[in-house]
Amino acid sequence: MEIPDRAATADGLFAVTVGRRSEVAECIISLELLPETGCELPPFSAGAHIDVELPNGMVRQYSLLGDARRALHYEIGILRDPASRGGSACAHADLREGDRLRISRPRNLFPLVAARRSLLFAGGIGITPLLAMARQLAHDGADFALHYCGRSLARMAFIDRLGEAPFAGCVHLHPDDGAPDTKLDAAALLAAPAPDTHLYVCGPGGFMDHVIDTAISCGWNDGNIHFECFAATVPAREGDRAFEMVLARSGRVIPVAPDETALAALCAHGVDVPVSCEQGICGTCATRVLDGEPDHRDMYFSDAEKAANDSFTPCCSRARSARLVLDL
Repeated sequence: MEIPDRAATADGLFAVTVGRRSEVAECIISLELLPETGCELPPFSAGAHIDVELPNGMVRQYSLLGDARRALHYEIGILRDPASRGGSACAHADLREGDRLRISRPRNLFPLVAARRSLLFAGGIGITPLLAMARQLAHDGADFALHYCGRSLARMAFIDRLGEAPFAGCVHLHPDDGAPDTKLDAAALLAAPAPDTHLYVCGPGGFMDHVIDTAISCGWNDGNIHFECFAATVPAREGDRAFEMVLARSGRVIPVAPDETALAALCAHGVDVPVSCEQGICGTCATRVLDGEPDHRDMYFSDAEKAANDSFTPCCSRARSARLVLDL
């Protein structure tokens, strides 16, 4: 399905309307996004996300949790993060039914792959892409299990929906304050890796690290472990070196110190680069690379796009080569 030209703007975003807002757990809301009259929403696949332009001008990424086979509307879940830099706080405070938003086309960096068996591990708001995956796997008649962890049942979104789903028997809830026999035992669940079994993990960083590290210690192949982060952490790394950026259009050379981001160096020299998340998630600052080898540290580009080395995200990525020639 193609979006009519009149629905999209020059920056590739298009308008939707908030059709329904629901409180689905403590600090978590669900928003139903409806197309403009006479327009159709682009199809999406399980695991996909969209960029959402919030009322305060920030752009944030949210996974689509609905039925990927029917894109009559989109649905997203938003956690009110106490450490919010303005995104989730704005969404919770300012978005109401009937509001008009601009969003991007869906993009999927967390797709399902064909497998004999799939294991889905969700932590907190990480349930959103995995709910769409569970729907798809159930529709396909695939063998899977969904393990959903949270601080408490009250803070775990969509559990009523999961309990009523045709695949409810594949769902296992693991609240931190639950009975001892409901505690997540990742080592036991991941103890038998197989070439035709794939693992999908989404949630807070500590949760993901625990599950992924456990899988690796149990002998899982890296290629069978798939994950998506809702927030990237891009601290400086020991051994980071200085490098130079050459602006191809002017010939200017901008140095980047070992403890400085490429974006900060560009801004310090008066070079205007569009930016939003500053964490390597949204792709707003993606800049074309004409020569040199980037050190990709983002969560935006796919592995194939990173291998092409023709773009990088200056907010978090650096250079493996001494110089990067940029299309600026």
